[in-house]
Amino acid sequence: MERFFVKINKGLPRLLMRAILRDKMDLVMKDFFCSFLLIISFVCFACNASKNTFDPDKKYSSQQLKQDYTIFRNILEDSHPSLYWYTTKDSLNYFFDNGYQKIKDSMTVPEFRSVLSYTIAKINCGHTSVGYSKAFNKYLDTAKIKLFPLSIKLWGDTMVVTANINRRDPILKRGVVIKSINGKTQQQLRDSLFNYIVTDGYSMSGKYQSLSSDFTFGSWYKNIFGLPANLNIRYIDSAGEEKEVTEPVYDPKADTIKFRRPQQDEKKFKREHQFFTSLSRNLQLDTVGSTAYMTVNTFARGFGLKKFFRKSFKTIDEKHIQSLVIDVRSNGGGDATNSTLLTQYLINKKFKLADSLYAISRHSKYDKYIGKSFLYRMLMVFVTKKRDDGKYHFGYFERHYFKPEKNHHFNGDTYILIGGNSFSATTLFAGSLKGQKNITLIGEETGGAYYGNTAWMIPEVTLPNTQLRFRLPKFHLVINKNWVKDGRGVMPDVVVIPTTKAIKNGIDFKAEKAHELILQRREQTPQTNAKNIHK
Repeated sequence: MERFFVKINKGLPRLLMRAILRDKMDLVMKDFFCSFLLIISFVCFACNASKNTFDPDKKYSSQQLKQDYTIFRNILEDSHPSLYWYTTKDSLNYFFDNGYQKIKDSMTVPEFRSVLSYTIAKINCGHTSVGYSKAFNKYLDTAKIKLFPLSIKLWGDTMVVTANINRRDPILKRGVVIKSINGKTQQQLRDSLFNYIVTDGYSMSGKYQSLSSDFTFGSWYKNIFGLPANLNIRYIDSAGEEKEVTEPVYDPKADTIKFRRPQQDEKKFKREHQFFTSLSRNLQLDTVGSTAYMTVNTFARGFGLKKFFRKSFKTIDEKHIQSLVIDVRSNGGGDATNSTLLTQYLINKKFKLADSLYAISRHSKYDKYIGKSFLYRMLMVFVTKKRDDGKYHFGYFERHYFKPEKNHHFNGDTYILIGGNSFSATTLFAGSLKGQKNITLIGEETGGAYYGNTAWMIPEVTLPNTQLRFRLPKFHLVINKNWVKDGRGVMPDVVVIPTTKAIKNGIDFKAEKAHELILQRREQTPQTNAKNIHK
């Protein structure tokens, strides 16, 4: 006991050691007792931590799942402002009930997430989606788990390999057409997975593009169909014949290449930030062809977009550029003030962002599950006003007209590249410019709806048991009440879809189409004094 006492005292604060020297035993015993409790607590915590390590395969009881599901449904019915915009109440009630009935036994988090995703996709709101908890995402980022090996590009009835992480595979390389996977055809796979992918309205382009982004197809395939050790894949070989191959799933533990995480330092961080900033927005000039190519992959804050737009259009003006190509195919949206500024440099008339923009409530009886609910409630107190219809309207945007930028406004031929990943604020941008004489939209239907969307403020809801999170947009936005609410995205003026050859050879077929149209326009139209374009 005496040795134990001495060992503990080696770790006690200096104040305690002084007390010992002064024979203040009452203080010594008090501090010793506190230190002893701290040590015991630490040991217990360490033991619990070792026992409570994150378990991705943990199963939650049907009672826990049903509680989470009920909260999930109640919050959507209580606070979502566009719940029945594209799906009738009777139909959505059927899907809600159907999802609840699927909870017959315990489930893992991925299994339960699939149930919620199937249900939430029926709302047809691209801003309302289900995600994992922060802990589960951290696990997925670091765990060496087996993966579906292929990245897939889908369109129409076609399915093509774009990448294979089984790097030594001599067969399933980029550009190979796949006919079926484990007996399921492209159409069967597409129709099954589409049930879990959110989009605005009835835009199928958004669903196609979502599954075609990186390895999203494989992630959903694993969640819905499971992942056996090997995949039986039927494909078309170089001679045009249908063949069959057994493809192993990717096992990172068996991968002989070791990846090192580079050390972070301030200079490297700045270089990486500049690199990603350049990826988010970029301007290239072809002064010989008098053409500018602008890439805007986000409208989010933090990328210096306002400065970039001002500087870019000043340069375009000074160089007397006649044609402008703007690529927003990968732009999922962001801050509407950024998309509005870009619109102002191109549009030839004043415009509004919304004919109506409202929330159905400022707070909810379920606020304890809604992240930053107090902050959102305070913001809505300042920016919204309740009107006779019982809705809380964001009046500024319903009244305010934005005018075209006077300085360095571009009036030349403009070609905007759009696709399924063009969403949210990007749809506002493309929709405002559609139909303008010098604007040509090229590519595929946007994933974001043309008529309007549900977004603006989007808090995150965390379910109490599984910790699954879902996004809860607060505002119902109608861009233009005179447009037809058909649930479709912004349609291109010139439709350009992928080809197997283009995918195989890595050809940017939409950008090539823009270049082709620029040359055609110049052949058909006499050269205009370039200076007049910028007046």
